[in-house]
Amino acid sequence: MPTPRIISATQAQRLFLGAQGLLDNPTRRVTVASLQTLIERLGFVQVDTINVVARAHDLTLFSRLDGYRPELLKRLHEEKRNLFEGFTHDASVIPTAFFPHWKPRFLRDRARIQAHAWWQHHFRETDGDQVVRDVKARIEKEGPLKSSDFEHPEKRGPWWGWKPQKAALDFLWRSGELMIPRREGFQKLYDLTERVLPDHHALPCPEPSEHLAWACGEAAERLWVFTPKELSEFWNSIEAVEAKGWCASALKAGHLVAVEVEDTEGQTRPAFALADWETRLAKLPEPPERTRLLCPFDPILRDRTRALRRFGFDYRFEAFVPEPKRQYGYFVLPILEGDRLVGRLDPKLHRDRGLLEIKGLWWEPGIRPTKARKRALDEALQRLAGFVGAEDIQLPA
Repeated sequence: MPTPRIISATQAQRLFLGAQGLLDNPTRRVTVASLQTLIERLGFVQVDTINVVARAHDLTLFSRLDGYRPELLKRLHEEKRNLFEGFTHDASVIPTAFFPHWKPRFLRDRARIQAHAWWQHHFRETDGDQVVRDVKARIEKEGPLKSSDFEHPEKRGPWWGWKPQKAALDFLWRSGELMIPRREGFQKLYDLTERVLPDHHALPCPEPSEHLAWACGEAAERLWVFTPKELSEFWNSIEAVEAKGWCASALKAGHLVAVEVEDTEGQTRPAFALADWETRLAKLPEPPERTRLLCPFDPILRDRTRALRRFGFDYRFEAFVPEPKRQYGYFVLPILEGDRLVGRLDPKLHRDRGLLEIKGLWWEPGIRPTKARKRALDEALQRLAGFVGAEDIQLPA
């Protein structure tokens, strides 16, 4: 067996950024078609309700396309139906072409939810199966409905405080019986899957072997260098042991090569890479000469451990950390300079005043805030302000 090639930390960074669309020219023309292509390349884009500056999915796409506007995504999802909203590791917009490979997940999630304390809690005082049937029957008769269209005043708070009907809607969505055809404000509307995606709903569920090959092969095309665990966690639809078996078969077939990947501390660990990783690396463009602000849920940050190994960037999302215990802030945006993560900042948009406030700014150890660096950051903030409709920017003293 040949000695595994070593992929340096710099090469690993470049490969990951290239795979995730952060080396492409962000000033390129944006159309509905080019946005669809980008989302297919990413695989999915995480959706989140927090709107301190902008929605998570909008920030992720704007960091790659200056000309991105939320109405383009809305058109793809709500009008063209080229995207559907479902679960990966969290709620996401996903290319509709992938829908058949969510059918095994729907079956899995249905069983898991019904066995979970979540189900027992929400339906402890009622017949859960009957509530689910009643909710679905109303939608079948009346068309798309929101949680607020159902009785039983909803308590504010985490999902333990949800009313039974809201829990039923989420269950039916997670198990594939309902889809989200659109949102009003940011409230989900639910409708029958066969009405939202009639053609895709009718497609057969893939066989386990077909689904495994798809999940691993498509994840590999979006990571380029990976461990079996990283492969399994990309879509969150297969187990790590299954990904390990797939890697062994793909290695034997010559589709993958075994490598050692160096981290920013100079340590190496075994991994796999696509067999043509060197060719892909050679074809990658140089990183854009600009500074960009990334969403906390950006694909290169989603796996915090991998972000630390690849970029030496220790990131924690602190929105759910009590304020006195936060190290940085509520919704901190990492600062990407070329192909390096060089700092982070804590923004807040005051919509009533048209003000983008930067509550805190921190540079990584060893990063000097030179005039050129600060000027590039100011340009990034000006772009963000223009995107979110702020007229003024306030920096920390």
